[in-house]
Amino acid sequence: MYLVYQPEGQDQPTRWRYNPKKLMSVEREDIERRTERNFAQFTQDVLQGNSRCRRVLLFTFLRREHPKVKFEDVDFAWDEVSLEYSRQEWQEIRANIVDTQHGDELAASLVKVDAAIETAFDDTEVSGKAELPIAE
Repeated sequence: MYLVYQPEGQDQPTRWRYNPKKLMSVEREDIERRTERNFAQFTQDVLQGNSRCRRVLLFTFLRREHPKVKFEDVDFAWDEVSLEYSRQEWQEIRANIVDTQHGDELAASLVKVDAAIETAFDDTEVSGKAELPIAE
């Protein structure tokens, strides 16, 4: 999964691979402090669209590139930040759907997933099975 940031006026989006299990302990602790959630809850809230959690996640990635950035300076329009599955993750989702759905439900789901696969970012650096972006 990717955190994608494209502020108004920026031609190409900035894309960071988001794998909660790969965030450093100092980053996780800062996330917990800023969101007042344990890290496992934070990862679920990011996926569910919690604004504060997404802002803290964006801050975490921006700070890696710009260490002096301040949290108070991180402000974005809702359509400037998104989470996107890679093509490989969508293919894994597709395989799970084929195994669990049937009939009209399967057909409708495959139309949506196949469309997403066509436009998804191709993550050529990742090998192996895609994992859910949550911490356990």
